[in-house]
Amino acid sequence: MQAQTPSSMFGFLKKSELPAAPRATWAERLRAGLARTRGQLGGLFGRRIDDELLEELETTLLTADVGVEATQWLLDELKAAVRRDRLESGEQLRQALAGRLTGLLAPLERPLDVSAHKPFVIMIAGVNGSGKTTSIGKLAKHFQAQGKSVLLAAGDTFRAAAREQLLVWGERNGVAVIAQESGDPAAVIFDAVNAAKARGIDVVLADTAGRLPSQLHLMEELAKVRRVIAKAEPSAPHEVLLVLDANIGQNALAQLKAFDAAIGVTGIVLTKLDGSAKGGVIAAIARQQPAGHPVALRYIGVGEGIDDLQPFSAREFIDALLGGSAA
Repeated sequence: MQAQTPSSMFGFLKKSELPAAPRATWAERLRAGLARTRGQLGGLFGRRIDDELLEELETTLLTADVGVEATQWLLDELKAAVRRDRLESGEQLRQALAGRLTGLLAPLERPLDVSAHKPFVIMIAGVNGSGKTTSIGKLAKHFQAQGKSVLLAAGDTFRAAAREQLLVWGERNGVAVIAQESGDPAAVIFDAVNAAKARGIDVVLADTAGRLPSQLHLMEELAKVRRVIAKAEPSAPHEVLLVLDANIGQNALAQLKAFDAAIGVTGIVLTKLDGSAKGGVIAAIARQQPAGHPVALRYIGVGEGIDDLQPFSAREFIDALLGGSAA
């Protein structure tokens, strides 16, 4: 007779033998990330509309990082709707707010199509700590899931950890990485674009060193990287992504303005919506676009998992922010 341990006699399983808990869906993770702001707003929508409610809504939007300009616009729109449509209940106000937010955020929702060029070269920039290098790994996985071949250019030659992170990720997932231990980041990315052309690669993700907009010499270096990419492939870069940390609130607007002036940002990756971020900065970005060209919000991130970066959907975001269904 085979000996039984106490745990096996009573039918217990070791921790390693327990079935894994089902992973929350993307919508559930997004709702969890925005729970703080949704809770604050939800407390208002259970009341009847009056001046006090509108004042509290204004305060809540401001504390949710919506910003003064976007908040004022939303309040003006809502007050006009209250008068015109004779709105009375908080639920009617929620629906009106959802409708205005949908109109505001929908232009940001422009999925990235990487089939227009081969290789499709994406230059990625951002400040240190924004989640830039991690986002590159997630983007690579995203494009692989679409059946695209991917090459990574480790253009952050200043931070060894960034280079090593990309090399490890590339090795684990069968993605080629062009890297050097030191040297000119523009040269690394130039070599990567040429290698992608020679190998028939679909997408090049070009990392760059994190920098603050106030570091003018580094911003000039970033502009040089962009020029060198164009020398390797005249139509490139085909996308310039700026990675922004959702927790920095209105500072995101200053970063967008500075990086756009240096390299012409075409899209945004907004990370860390699962933390203490309040989510309203998306509305602020929508109202204060760079002069002359609109910037798309390509992806938003709600965690550290490889699939926690997804294309931005205005309806999904507003549903998670306000509850219910966007108008």
